[in-house]
Amino acid sequence: MANQVQYIFDNENLNKSEPQKFRQEDMKHDEMIVNIGPQHPSTHGVLRLEVITSGEQIVEVVPHLGYLHRCFEKHAENLPYNQTLPFTDRMDYLAAMNNELAFAMGVERMLGIEKEIPKRVEYIRVVVAELNRLASHFVALGSYGMDLGAVTAFFWMMRDREHILRLLEWVSGARMLYNYIWVGGLFYDLPVGFEERCLEFVQYLKPKLKELENVVIDNTIFVNRTANVGVLPKDLAINYGITGPMLRGSGLKFDLRKVDAYSVYPEIDFDIPVGKGEMGQLGDCWDRTWVRVQECYESLRIIEQSLERLTKEHKRDRDFDPRAMVPKKIRPKAQDLYVRAENPKGETGFYFRADGRSDIPFRCKARGASFVNLSIINELAKGGQIADLIAVIGSIDIVLGEVDR
Repeated sequence: MANQVQYIFDNENLNKSEPQKFRQEDMKHDEMIVNIGPQHPSTHGVLRLEVITSGEQIVEVVPHLGYLHRCFEKHAENLPYNQTLPFTDRMDYLAAMNNELAFAMGVERMLGIEKEIPKRVEYIRVVVAELNRLASHFVALGSYGMDLGAVTAFFWMMRDREHILRLLEWVSGARMLYNYIWVGGLFYDLPVGFEERCLEFVQYLKPKLKELENVVIDNTIFVNRTANVGVLPKDLAINYGITGPMLRGSGLKFDLRKVDAYSVYPEIDFDIPVGKGEMGQLGDCWDRTWVRVQECYESLRIIEQSLERLTKEHKRDRDFDPRAMVPKKIRPKAQDLYVRAENPKGETGFYFRADGRSDIPFRCKARGASFVNLSIINELAKGGQIADLIAVIGSIDIVLGEVDR
Protein backbone atom coordinates (compact mmCIF):
# COMPACT_ATOMS: atom_id res chain seq x y z
CA MET A 1 0.00 0.00 0.00
CA ALA A 2 1.27 3.46 -0.92
CA ASN A 3 0.32 5.11 2.39
CA GLN A 4 1.58 2.31 4.61
CA VAL A 5 3.98 3.54 7.31
CA GLN A 6 7.22 1.63 7.38
CA TYR A 7 9.08 1.36 10.68
CA ILE A 8 12.82 0.94 10.33
CA PHE A 9 14.82 0.05 13.45
CA ASP A 10 18.34 1.43 13.33
CA ASN A 11 20.24 -0.81 15.75
CA GLU A 12 23.35 1.35 15.62
CA ASN A 13 21.53 4.50 16.77
CA LEU A 14 19.54 2.47 19.31
CA ASN A 15 22.80 1.30 20.90
CA LYS A 16 24.02 4.89 21.08
CA SER A 17 20.87 6.10 22.85
CA GLU A 18 20.89 3.18 25.31
CA PRO A 19 24.55 2.56 26.13
CA GLN A 20 25.42 -0.96 27.19
CA LYS A 21 28.65 -2.27 28.63
CA PHE A 22 28.11 -5.77 27.27
CA ARG A 23 27.04 -7.05 23.87
CA GLN A 24 25.08 -10.22 23.28
CA GLU A 25 27.82 -11.75 21.14
CA ASP A 26 30.25 -11.41 24.07
CA MET A 27 28.06 -13.48 26.38
CA LYS A 28 28.80 -17.08 27.26
CA HIS A 29 26.32 -19.66 26.03
CA ASP A 30 24.46 -19.76 29.37
CA GLU A 31 24.49 -15.98 30.03
CA MET A 32 22.07 -13.23 29.04
CA ILE A 33 21.51 -9.51 29.56
CA VAL A 34 18.54 -8.46 31.67
CA ASN A 35 17.61 -4.76 31.92
CA ILE A 36 15.93 -3.80 35.19
CA GLY A 37 14.55 -0.26 35.05
CA PRO A 38 14.50 2.64 34.48
CA GLN A 39 10.73 2.29 34.94
CA HIS A 40 10.83 -0.60 37.38
CA PRO A 41 9.52 0.43 40.83
CA SER A 42 12.11 -1.60 42.73
CA THR A 43 14.97 0.51 41.32
CA HIS A 44 13.66 3.39 43.50
CA GLY A 45 13.66 5.96 40.73
CA VAL A 46 14.78 6.26 37.13
CA LEU A 47 17.76 3.92 37.49
CA ARG A 48 18.57 1.31 34.87
CA LEU A 49 20.52 -1.78 35.87
CA GLU A 50 22.21 -3.82 33.17
CA VAL A 51 22.40 -7.28 34.72
CA ILE A 52 24.38 -10.21 33.35
CA THR A 53 22.80 -13.43 34.55
CA SER A 54 23.65 -17.10 34.33
CA GLY A 55 20.30 -18.69 34.97
CA GLU A 56 19.11 -17.11 38.23
CA GLN A 57 22.62 -16.18 39.35
CA ILE A 58 24.00 -12.67 38.88
CA VAL A 59 27.37 -12.43 37.12
CA GLU A 60 27.66 -8.63 37.03
CA VAL A 61 25.55 -5.50 37.56
CA VAL A 62 26.20 -2.20 35.79
CA PRO A 63 24.11 0.83 36.92
CA HIS A 64 23.24 3.34 34.19
CA LEU A 65 22.52 6.91 35.28
CA GLY A 66 21.50 10.13 33.57
CA TYR A 67 17.70 9.92 33.45
CA LEU A 68 17.05 12.63 36.06
CA HIS A 69 19.54 15.49 35.72
CA ARG A 70 18.97 18.23 38.30
CA CYS A 71 21.84 20.42 36.96
CA PHE A 72 22.46 21.55 40.54
CA GLU A 73 26.11 22.47 40.07
CA LYS A 74 25.41 24.64 37.01
CA HIS A 75 22.58 26.38 38.84
CA ALA A 76 24.95 27.05 41.75
CA GLU A 77 27.61 28.56 39.46
CA ASN A 78 25.12 30.99 37.91
CA LEU A 79 23.17 32.17 40.96
CA PRO A 80 24.05 33.97 44.22
CA TYR A 81 24.60 31.69 47.22
CA ASN A 82 21.27 32.50 48.85
CA GLN A 83 19.33 31.85 45.62
CA THR A 84 20.98 28.43 45.25
CA LEU A 85 19.57 27.14 48.55
CA PRO A 86 16.16 26.10 47.12
CA PHE A 87 17.95 23.92 44.56
CA THR A 88 19.63 21.90 47.31
CA ASP A 89 16.13 20.74 48.32
CA ARG A 90 15.77 19.04 44.95
CA MET A 91 18.81 16.81 45.26
CA ASP A 92 17.82 14.41 48.03
CA TYR A 93 14.24 15.62 47.99
CA LEU A 94 13.35 13.26 50.87
CA ALA A 95 15.78 15.08 53.19
CA ALA A 96 15.66 18.69 52.01
CA MET A 97 16.30 20.23 55.46
CA ASN A 98 19.55 18.26 55.80
CA ASN A 99 20.75 19.49 52.39
CA GLU A 100 19.93 23.08 53.31
CA LEU A 101 21.79 22.77 56.61
CA ALA A 102 24.98 21.53 54.93
CA PHE A 103 24.92 24.25 52.26
CA ALA A 104 24.13 27.03 54.74
CA MET A 105 26.93 25.88 57.09
CA GLY A 106 29.40 26.02 54.20
CA VAL A 107 28.52 29.58 53.21
CA GLU A 108 28.50 30.70 56.87
CA ARG A 109 31.95 29.19 57.34
CA MET A 110 33.25 31.08 54.31
CA LEU A 111 31.80 34.31 55.68
CA GLY A 112 33.25 33.66 59.15
CA ILE A 113 29.87 33.90 60.92
CA GLU A 114 29.50 30.22 61.78
CA LYS A 115 30.10 30.79 65.51
CA GLU A 116 27.77 33.81 65.64
CA ILE A 117 24.55 31.99 64.73
CA PRO A 118 22.08 32.28 67.68
CA LYS A 119 21.62 29.10 69.70
CA ARG A 120 17.86 29.14 69.20
CA VAL A 121 18.41 29.12 65.43
CA GLU A 122 20.84 26.20 65.75
CA TYR A 123 18.46 24.12 67.88
CA ILE A 124 15.56 24.78 65.50
CA ARG A 125 17.79 23.66 62.63
CA VAL A 126 18.58 20.44 64.48
CA VAL A 127 14.89 19.75 65.19
CA VAL A 128 13.78 20.17 61.58
CA ALA A 129 16.81 18.24 60.28
CA GLU A 130 16.11 15.30 62.58
CA LEU A 131 12.42 15.33 61.69
CA ASN A 132 13.46 15.16 58.06
CA ARG A 133 15.88 12.32 58.88
CA LEU A 134 12.95 10.39 60.36
CA ALA A 135 10.80 11.08 57.29
CA SER A 136 13.60 9.89 54.99
CA HIS A 137 14.16 6.70 56.97
CA PHE A 138 10.41 6.04 56.94
CA VAL A 139 10.40 6.10 53.15
CA ALA A 140 13.47 3.83 53.10
CA LEU A 141 11.96 1.32 55.54
CA GLY A 142 8.45 1.40 54.10
CA SER A 143 9.47 1.04 50.47
CA TYR A 144 12.00 -1.65 51.41
CA GLY A 145 9.29 -3.65 53.16
CA MET A 146 7.09 -3.31 50.08
CA ASP A 147 9.96 -4.46 47.82
CA LEU A 148 10.14 -7.67 49.84
CA GLY A 149 6.39 -8.22 50.11
CA ALA A 150 5.55 -6.56 53.46
CA VAL A 151 3.00 -4.00 52.27
CA THR A 152 1.85 -3.27 55.84
CA ALA A 153 5.22 -1.66 56.62
CA PHE A 154 4.78 0.79 53.76
CA PHE A 155 1.31 1.87 54.93
CA TRP A 156 2.49 2.30 58.51
CA MET A 157 5.54 4.33 57.53
CA MET A 158 3.58 6.60 55.17
CA ARG A 159 0.99 7.16 57.91
CA ASP A 160 3.63 8.31 60.40
CA ARG A 161 5.62 10.24 57.80
CA GLU A 162 2.47 12.25 57.10
CA HIS A 163 2.58 13.60 60.67
CA ILE A 164 6.15 14.81 60.08
CA LEU A 165 5.29 16.45 56.76
CA ARG A 166 2.43 18.31 58.44
CA LEU A 167 4.78 19.58 61.15
CA LEU A 168 7.33 20.74 58.58
CA GLU A 169 4.58 22.32 56.49
CA TRP A 170 3.44 24.19 59.60
CA VAL A 171 6.98 25.51 60.03
CA SER A 172 7.88 26.36 56.43
CA GLY A 173 4.69 26.35 54.37
CA ALA A 174 5.84 23.44 52.15
CA ARG A 175 5.58 19.67 52.49
CA MET A 176 8.82 18.50 50.85
CA LEU A 177 10.88 21.38 49.39
CA TYR A 178 11.20 23.90 52.19
CA ASN A 179 13.76 26.70 51.67
CA TYR A 180 13.53 27.15 55.45
CA ILE A 181 17.17 27.17 56.58
CA TRP A 182 18.80 30.34 55.27
CA VAL A 183 22.42 31.45 55.27
CA GLY A 184 22.80 33.12 58.68
CA GLY A 185 19.43 32.10 60.08
CA LEU A 186 15.95 30.84 59.27
CA PHE A 187 13.02 31.87 57.12
CA TYR A 188 10.91 32.30 60.24
CA ASP A 189 10.74 31.29 63.91
CA LEU A 190 8.77 28.20 64.97
CA PRO A 191 5.00 28.72 65.06
CA VAL A 192 3.46 29.20 68.50
CA GLY A 193 2.64 25.79 69.96
CA PHE A 194 5.01 23.89 67.68
CA GLU A 195 7.24 22.64 70.48
CA GLU A 196 4.31 21.10 72.37
CA ARG A 197 2.82 19.51 69.23
CA CYS A 198 6.18 18.11 68.18
CA LEU A 199 6.75 16.59 71.64
CA GLU A 200 3.33 14.91 71.40
CA PHE A 201 4.40 13.37 68.11
CA VAL A 202 7.64 12.07 69.66
CA GLN A 203 5.70 10.32 72.43
CA TYR A 204 3.26 8.91 69.85
CA LEU A 205 6.03 7.53 67.62
CA LYS A 206 8.07 5.56 70.16
CA PRO A 207 5.64 2.63 70.51
CA LYS A 208 5.00 2.71 66.74
CA LEU A 209 8.68 2.08 66.08
CA LYS A 210 8.55 -0.87 68.46
CA GLU A 211 5.60 -2.25 66.48
CA LEU A 212 7.63 -1.87 63.28
CA GLU A 213 10.48 -3.87 64.79
CA ASN A 214 8.16 -6.67 65.86
CA VAL A 215 6.22 -6.92 62.60
CA VAL A 216 9.00 -6.29 60.06
CA ILE A 217 12.57 -6.35 61.37
CA ASP A 218 12.09 -9.50 63.47
CA ASN A 219 9.75 -11.11 60.94
CA THR A 220 11.00 -14.55 59.83
CA ILE A 221 10.34 -13.92 56.14
CA PHE A 222 12.07 -10.52 56.26
CA VAL A 223 15.07 -12.02 58.06
CA ASN A 224 15.35 -14.82 55.48
CA ARG A 225 15.26 -12.31 52.63
CA THR A 226 17.87 -9.93 54.10
CA ALA A 227 20.22 -11.84 56.44
CA ASN A 228 23.46 -13.01 54.75
CA VAL A 229 22.42 -11.08 51.59
CA GLY A 230 24.44 -8.20 50.12
CA VAL A 231 27.21 -8.51 52.71
CA LEU A 232 29.43 -5.40 52.81
CA PRO A 233 32.73 -5.92 54.69
CA LYS A 234 34.00 -2.92 56.63
CA ASP A 235 37.27 -2.56 54.68
CA LEU A 236 35.45 -2.68 51.33
CA ALA A 237 33.00 -0.02 52.51
CA ILE A 238 35.88 2.26 53.51
CA ASN A 239 37.69 1.74 50.20
CA TYR A 240 34.57 2.68 48.23
CA GLY A 241 33.92 5.79 50.34
CA ILE A 242 30.61 4.45 51.63
CA THR A 243 29.00 6.54 54.38
CA GLY A 244 25.84 6.71 56.45
CA PRO A 245 23.79 3.71 57.63
CA MET A 246 25.50 1.51 55.03
CA LEU A 247 28.91 2.12 56.60
CA ARG A 248 27.60 1.87 60.15
CA GLY A 249 25.76 -1.31 59.21
CA SER A 250 29.20 -2.81 58.50
CA GLY A 251 30.29 -2.09 62.06
CA LEU A 252 32.14 1.24 61.81
CA LYS A 253 30.93 3.91 64.26
CA PHE A 254 31.36 6.92 61.96
CA ASP A 255 28.79 9.70 62.10
CA LEU A 256 29.64 13.28 61.09
CA ARG A 257 27.39 14.66 63.83
CA LYS A 258 29.96 13.22 66.26
CA VAL A 259 33.12 13.29 64.10
CA ASP A 260 32.82 16.90 62.89
CA ALA A 261 30.69 18.04 65.85
CA TYR A 262 28.88 20.69 63.84
CA SER A 263 25.96 22.90 64.91
CA VAL A 264 24.83 22.07 68.49
CA TYR A 265 25.16 18.29 68.18
CA PRO A 266 28.10 18.26 70.68
CA GLU A 267 25.66 19.57 73.32
CA ILE A 268 23.20 16.72 72.75
CA ASP A 269 23.45 13.18 74.12
CA PHE A 270 22.82 10.44 71.54
CA ASP A 271 24.38 7.16 70.42
CA ILE A 272 25.62 5.87 67.05
CA PRO A 273 24.04 2.46 66.27
CA VAL A 274 26.25 0.02 64.35
CA GLY A 275 25.60 -3.38 62.81
CA LYS A 276 26.47 -6.46 64.86
CA GLY A 277 25.62 -9.35 62.54
CA GLU A 278 22.88 -10.55 64.89
CA MET A 279 20.78 -12.32 62.23
CA GLY A 280 23.50 -13.20 59.71
CA GLN A 281 26.85 -11.81 58.64
CA LEU A 282 28.04 -8.37 59.74
CA GLY A 283 27.19 -5.78 57.08
CA ASP A 284 24.31 -7.61 55.40
CA CYS A 285 21.00 -6.10 54.28
CA TRP A 286 19.38 -6.88 57.65
CA ASP A 287 22.09 -4.99 59.54
CA ARG A 288 21.67 -1.90 57.37
CA THR A 289 17.92 -1.93 57.92
CA TRP A 290 18.30 -2.47 61.65
CA VAL A 291 20.69 0.51 61.87
CA ARG A 292 18.12 2.77 60.20
CA VAL A 293 15.45 1.74 62.69
CA GLN A 294 17.79 2.39 65.63
CA GLU A 295 18.71 5.77 64.17
CA CYS A 296 15.02 6.67 64.31
CA TYR A 297 15.11 6.14 68.09
CA GLU A 298 18.23 8.33 68.35
CA SER A 299 16.62 11.08 66.27
CA LEU A 300 13.72 11.11 68.73
CA ARG A 301 16.22 11.52 71.59
CA ILE A 302 17.86 14.44 69.78
CA ILE A 303 14.51 16.11 69.08
CA GLU A 304 13.38 15.70 72.71
CA GLN A 305 16.54 17.32 74.09
CA SER A 306 16.41 20.14 71.54
CA LEU A 307 12.76 20.88 72.31
CA GLU A 308 13.57 21.01 76.02
CA ARG A 309 16.23 23.65 75.39
CA LEU A 310 13.92 25.57 73.05
CA THR A 311 11.34 25.81 75.83
CA LYS A 312 13.83 26.68 78.61
CA GLU A 313 17.29 28.20 78.00
CA HIS A 314 16.53 29.33 74.45
CA LYS A 315 12.78 29.86 74.60
CA ARG A 316 10.99 32.18 72.23
CA ASP A 317 11.34 35.88 72.81
CA ARG A 318 9.41 38.80 71.39
CA ASP A 319 12.71 40.41 70.35
CA PHE A 320 14.17 37.28 68.73
CA ASP A 321 14.77 37.70 65.00
CA PRO A 322 15.79 34.51 63.14
CA ARG A 323 16.97 36.69 60.23
CA ALA A 324 19.20 38.96 62.32
CA MET A 325 22.42 37.34 61.00
CA VAL A 326 21.21 36.86 57.42
CA PRO A 327 23.64 38.88 55.25
CA LYS A 328 22.20 41.29 52.69
CA LYS A 329 25.03 40.54 50.27
CA ILE A 330 27.04 37.31 50.36
CA ARG A 331 30.54 37.96 49.07
CA PRO A 332 33.09 35.67 50.79
CA LYS A 333 36.85 36.11 50.55
CA ALA A 334 38.73 34.20 47.86
CA GLN A 335 39.05 30.64 49.14
CA ASP A 336 38.37 26.97 48.56
CA LEU A 337 36.20 25.22 51.14
CA TYR A 338 34.59 21.82 51.57
CA VAL A 339 31.89 21.35 54.17
CA ARG A 340 30.04 18.13 54.98
CA ALA A 341 27.12 17.00 57.10
CA GLU A 342 25.41 13.74 58.05
CA ASN A 343 22.49 13.29 55.67
CA PRO A 344 20.08 10.36 56.29
CA LYS A 345 21.84 8.51 53.45
CA GLY A 346 25.41 9.44 54.37
CA GLU A 347 27.89 12.25 53.87
CA THR A 348 26.49 15.19 51.92
CA GLY A 349 29.19 17.70 51.05
CA PHE A 350 29.59 20.94 49.15
CA TYR A 351 32.86 22.18 47.72
CA PHE A 352 33.01 25.94 47.07
CA ARG A 353 35.55 28.03 45.20
CA ALA A 354 35.01 31.76 45.77
CA ASP A 355 36.92 34.39 43.79
CA GLY A 356 36.49 37.14 46.40
CA ARG A 357 34.79 39.53 43.95
CA SER A 358 31.41 37.99 43.20
CA ASP A 359 28.39 36.82 45.18
CA ILE A 360 28.21 33.85 42.79
CA PRO A 361 30.58 30.92 43.45
CA PHE A 362 33.21 30.37 40.77
CA ARG A 363 32.76 26.61 41.33
CA CYS A 364 30.35 24.56 43.40
CA LYS A 365 30.54 20.77 43.56
CA ALA A 366 28.12 18.57 45.47
CA ARG A 367 28.93 15.18 46.95
CA GLY A 368 25.82 13.03 46.96
CA ALA A 369 25.85 10.10 49.37
CA SER A 370 23.45 8.13 47.15
CA PHE A 371 25.80 8.43 44.16
CA VAL A 372 28.79 7.08 46.08
CA ASN A 373 26.83 4.36 47.86
CA LEU A 374 25.34 3.13 44.59
CA SER A 375 28.82 2.50 43.18
CA ILE A 376 29.18 -0.65 45.28
CA ILE A 377 26.06 -2.40 43.97
CA ASN A 378 28.05 -4.80 41.76
CA GLU A 379 30.16 -5.97 44.72
CA LEU A 380 27.05 -6.59 46.82
CA ALA A 381 24.96 -8.35 44.19
CA LYS A 382 27.57 -10.42 42.33
CA GLY A 383 27.07 -14.15 42.83
CA GLY A 384 23.61 -13.75 44.35
CA GLN A 385 20.18 -14.44 42.95
CA ILE A 386 18.10 -12.01 40.87
CA ALA A 387 15.56 -11.79 43.72
CA ASP A 388 18.42 -10.80 46.05
CA LEU A 389 19.30 -7.87 43.77
CA ILE A 390 15.98 -6.23 44.72
CA ALA A 391 16.87 -6.66 48.40
CA VAL A 392 20.31 -5.14 47.80
CA ILE A 393 19.01 -2.05 45.95
CA GLY A 394 16.49 -1.29 48.69
CA SER A 395 19.12 -1.68 51.42
CA ILE A 396 21.32 0.98 49.79
CA ASP A 397 18.50 3.60 50.04
CA ILE A 398 19.13 5.84 47.03
CA VAL A 399 17.39 8.93 45.72
CA LEU A 400 18.03 9.54 42.03
CA GLY A 401 17.84 13.31 42.37
CA GLU A 402 21.02 13.06 44.43
CA VAL A 403 22.61 10.43 42.17
CA ASP A 404 22.26 12.48 38.97
CA ARG A 405 22.32 15.92 40.63
